[in-house]
Amino acid sequence: MNYLLSIVFFWSTLLCAQTHPVTQTADSLPAKLEQISWLSGQWKGEAFGGQTEENWSVASAGSMMAVFKLITNNQVSFYDLKIIREVEQTLVLQIKHFDPDLKGWETKNETVDCPLLKLTPTQAVFEGMRFEKISDTKMRVYVDVENDEGQLELIQFNYKKHLE
Repeated sequence: MNYLLSIVFFWSTLLCAQTHPVTQTADSLPAKLEQISWLSGQWKGEAFGGQTEENWSVASAGSMMAVFKLITNNQVSFYDLKIIREVEQTLVLQIKHFDPDLKGWETKNETVDCPLLKLTPTQAVFEGMRFEKISDTKMRVYVDVENDEGQLELIQFNYKKHLE
């Protein structure tokens, strides 16, 4: 499990900027939340040798939010809280990670900020993380992580939408 926490921590600290507030740059990609409305819903899958859950809200008030949980050996390994928000005519993904007892990984006022790099009808690519719509009920999420040897690995999460 230490390996898992290490690679997630390295990803969050190295591949996305940890600054706040987020501001637009000259090369920001114009985008609106409506373009990623397919992301909303309750998603379940497997990764890191366990079960994953990622629940995305519908867009409201200029943002979408998600909670993530990884369960391994019938225990929560970690949680994260994500938001994608509209900032200066583009989208920004922001993340905070938590231990099973809700102790934060990032400092109190720190977030992992990932700018939008590419947007298509079936993909939202942020620095360090990519969401890909496969169908109305299937999605893949790819996360860049750094392993213990300092090499980047692409971790794939395969999700199915849990329909009520």
